[in-house]
Amino acid sequence: MSQPALLVDGLWKEYAVAHATMGAPNTLYHALGDWMRSPLQSLRRSLGPKEIQEQFWALRDVNLRVNEGEVLGIVGRNGAGKSTLLKVLSRITAPTRGRLAVRGRLASLLEVGTGFHPELTGRENIFLNGAILGMSRVQVQRSFDDIVQFAEVERFLDTPVKRYSSGMYVRLAFGVAAHLEADVLLVDEVLAVGDASFQRRCLGKMRDVAGSGRTVIFVSHNMVAVEALCSRAAYLRGGSVALDGAVESVIAAHMADSLAASRQPLAERTDRRGDGRLRFQSAWLEDETGSQVAAGTLGRALTVCLAYEARCELDDVYVAFDIREANGEAVTNCNNADVGQGFGRVLAGMGVFRCTITRLPLRAGAYTGNVFAASRNEAADFVESAFELQVEDGDFYGTGSLRENCRVMVEHQWGLTESPVAS
Repeated sequence: MSQPALLVDGLWKEYAVAHATMGAPNTLYHALGDWMRSPLQSLRRSLGPKEIQEQFWALRDVNLRVNEGEVLGIVGRNGAGKSTLLKVLSRITAPTRGRLAVRGRLASLLEVGTGFHPELTGRENIFLNGAILGMSRVQVQRSFDDIVQFAEVERFLDTPVKRYSSGMYVRLAFGVAAHLEADVLLVDEVLAVGDASFQRRCLGKMRDVAGSGRTVIFVSHNMVAVEALCSRAAYLRGGSVALDGAVESVIAAHMADSLAASRQPLAERTDRRGDGRLRFQSAWLEDETGSQVAAGTLGRALTVCLAYEARCELDDVYVAFDIREANGEAVTNCNNADVGQGFGRVLAGMGVFRCTITRLPLRAGAYTGNVFAASRNEAADFVESAFELQVEDGDFYGTGSLRENCRVMVEHQWGLTESPVAS
């Protein structure tokens, strides 16, 4: 049996979450003492907000054994504990209880540029990260050219990374993590950034890393990537490992839960990210007449309606949703920025964003939609599987023709230009 590259045994992680509340000192003794020392301050404290602490378990009794050369995919919805687990494994944060053991050097790419010093150049950061891994300058130099070529930052090697674009930053960060001589590589959502070409290169490099006998732990919402890359998967739910085993079975369980979540009232969902300045409250579908419908029809107009509540005025608002197949693969993304339709200022209060797809191009099936809102590039709300989209087949081309092997129908026209051969 292979030696475990990583062993997690009974891991728990607790956080204290602060809440503001109104209140007065706990006891009469404390109240009188406060009043005698400073009447005005005591009055302010009694009328002002108080902070209370709520204990939250981000991880609950997590047990994992990852063997050398294994590629483990970790999936789960927002708030399931995926990123917390990787931070504990990376020793960024300590577990509340339980133990973990890592065999050999461990490199991680958890957030863009984690471990980079913004004032140092790209060249200096490459050598700094190698030193953190315990590598000598000669060892780092062996991988230096490969890192630079992968990251495509040759012209900016001697520029401080604080001046890098986000794309340059993440390319260099992934290049450093993947090319240096680490025995275990932790990757968190690297495929959520960068263009399609970069994502393909990331997948290819992770395959190379796994093929060389090193161990990869890959957290992603991209089920297609997990299925293509991983030899095993674990599904986190509520901070615990709900299922650990074959990739297909784990993905099926995750997608079934996602579909169930899309049927829950959106306002009641707690598995969301963002600062809460704007929160989605509900989502529904309307046909071309404005009537609410349970399903869309291929080739017909469909409007996705997203009701929201804004706690304050918001400028430069960005709203988006993507539509995903049952396996989690994104089919398309609709957002107000790509079509040049800004909202300007959104007032505090309630309202509805409406996005009309003039001719729905999706074949019959069940889809889910993630929703996202931001203001001034700061995320306000993000909910996975926020709504369900059922699609029924229709006569897209108006000819009765329907290709069975097409997932997406495309409007198109044909013409013919001939050059007859002279007789």
